[in-house]
Amino acid sequence: MNKPFFLSLILGVFITVLSCSTTTKPAEKIVDKTVYGPLEKAYFAAGCFWCVEAIFENLKGVKEAVSGYSGGHTKNPTYEDVNTETTGHAESVEVQYDPKIITYATLLKVYFASCDPTQVKGQGPDHGDSYRSIIFYQNENEKTLAENYKNELNASGKYKKPIAVEIVPFKVFWKAEGYHQDYERNHPENPYVQNVSIPRIERMKAQFPELLKK
Repeated sequence: MNKPFFLSLILGVFITVLSCSTTTKPAEKIVDKTVYGPLEKAYFAAGCFWCVEAIFENLKGVKEAVSGYSGGHTKNPTYEDVNTETTGHAESVEVQYDPKIITYATLLKVYFASCDPTQVKGQGPDHGDSYRSIIFYQNENEKTLAENYKNELNASGKYKKPIAVEIVPFKVFWKAEGYHQDYERNHPENPYVQNVSIPRIERMKAQFPELLKK
């Protein structure tokens, strides 16, 4: 189910409830006073990038998370292009972080815990190649960390089904349109955000309170 269809469905079901919240103001942005050192970048995909961006932006040591597209073959893809499921791209996020504050290994733990890593080609109500879960590694260290942690989770018995997260080499990241950036914060009244994004973000916060920005 893609987001446009899901939005229409949820809007129809919850119209009487949501009509009271259409004037909701954007959530207050976290005031991050951290003094960052040299930043590194990490790339992940796990369903809707509105959710994934907000999840990582809540973490100490992450200066910025940017929504975009990666993993495919089409140059300069648009949101509409990616929704056709013909570009090979998945909705992805570029995480800009200070490795002295938060490690890549910790980003991996949050990534796996904040999604259903066993869901094939999708997350929650969103299905298709553009919503598949991917870790894009940039070097052998990232590849090793990701593969080892994936194997560890598979062997732990935590999940009843095999982990479906792809681990592939990073090629290029295309930044998404401006209206997608900080979407969860800017559109708290959106029915998809209220019923999918926010619950997912809150589940992450409950699991990693020690990692959250104040």
